[in-house]
Amino acid sequence: MQWFLTQIQGLFINLSQILSTPIFEIGGNRYSVSLITVLLLILIGVFWISHAVSSWIKRGVLTHLGFDRGTREVVTAFIRYLLTFLGLIIVLQTAGVNLSSLTIFAGVIGIGVGFGLQNLASNFISGLTLLLEQPIRVGDFIQVGDLLGTVENISIRSTKVRTQDGVFVIVPNMKFVENHVVNWSHTDPRCRIHVPIGVEYGIDTLVVSEALLSCARQEPRVLSSPSPRVWFRAFGESELKFELLVWIDQPAESEPIKSALNFLIDQEFRHRGIQIPFPQRELYIHNLDKITASIQQNGNSDRSYTKPSPAEASPSEVKKAPISPNNLTLRTLLRKINYFDQCSDAELLQLIEYGYRQIYPIDQIVCEEGDPGESFYIILKGSVEIFSRRVEQYIATLNEGEFFGEMSLLMGIPRSASIRTLEDSVLFIIERNDLQRLLTSHQGLADQIAQKLMERQQILRDMGILSEFSEETPLLRIRKRLQTLFGI
Repeated sequence: MQWFLTQIQGLFINLSQILSTPIFEIGGNRYSVSLITVLLLILIGVFWISHAVSSWIKRGVLTHLGFDRGTREVVTAFIRYLLTFLGLIIVLQTAGVNLSSLTIFAGVIGIGVGFGLQNLASNFISGLTLLLEQPIRVGDFIQVGDLLGTVENISIRSTKVRTQDGVFVIVPNMKFVENHVVNWSHTDPRCRIHVPIGVEYGIDTLVVSEALLSCARQEPRVLSSPSPRVWFRAFGESELKFELLVWIDQPAESEPIKSALNFLIDQEFRHRGIQIPFPQRELYIHNLDKITASIQQNGNSDRSYTKPSPAEASPSEVKKAPISPNNLTLRTLLRKINYFDQCSDAELLQLIEYGYRQIYPIDQIVCEEGDPGESFYIILKGSVEIFSRRVEQYIATLNEGEFFGEMSLLMGIPRSASIRTLEDSVLFIIERNDLQRLLTSHQGLADQIAQKLMERQQILRDMGILSEFSEETPLLRIRKRLQTLFGI
């Protein structure tokens, strides 16, 4: 037993001597296997500590300070690289390496490595450029060539992009520096998307515009400001080419939003009887009677021409059913209002871009007393009742062609009264941001609003609902308010 222990002890002594025997020498320092192992373990610890500290700073400090995702990733990357670099310097100095003696060696090696690793060096410099200039940041929705997706991570060599299909694509940083990059989220995430649509010839263009704008306002992800627009693009070979333009603030959702709008457009067109044509060609045969007579003379009378039935006729030969006038079209309703009755179709097209119509059933509350005022209403059909819950008193009844909601918008105060429909009503609703353009183009409406607002202020003051003002005459004050808000 004693002999066995002696052999084991000798084996350990020999192994220790082997591990501690210098293998090579650099700058007067000798390096053995044991020393190299210790240095490798220290390096692993440096990398682990730098990663742990940078992750803690990102999650525990930067998140609580309110930094956005892109800024957090950039700061974390710099801290991780800095800690790693400092750790390497400390390890080398601890190992007794003279850093100044490595300068010439590193320069010679760097020249050779530079030629062999040009792409790696380019990606490294490009990565530093991306981190410093931040043309793209983590979380941005970008497009590089045919690649469309969200930036998930930016490292020194490459950038990870997650496509809309959930696929991660690793892109060399050099691509972002040398190529054109579309950053949909840069500075302002709002962007405008285009939805092309074609309709058959003979359709009222104003009805098409109203239908498209109605679809845009039904989609909750479409912004109300800036307002949706409709462009009449061109006269196509077999269709009238339109384009619906809407603003969104979720660039990554652009394709799903387009899909939702297409579904809404199809449904709205079916409801209104608007047809989307197929590409087609029409063939006209001259002297058809003479050709038929010639065929009959040749003994082919059984193949004489007969006019096809409507079921067999081509789409171009079927007589289209005339579009019956709809009394609830927005154009018809707007022209019944005295300050819009002389508007041309082009002016009405601009008008329906300012607002939208909403149908309210009988006895429905349109707006409540005390709510913030964000909309202006014109009654296109029906009637509403104005009343105050606070003083429990009826104020007035408004009918077709009258308006309400201007007091809260123009004076910057909450709603002074509640509005309830007395019958099924159609209201034309204009948001705050579009009211300026409407009043600028329809000066008569601005004058009527100023006059009506003065009268309503007086009524509400007499009832004790609205406080008294000690300024100049009410009409002058209102006109100044319009000038201040809208420049009219």
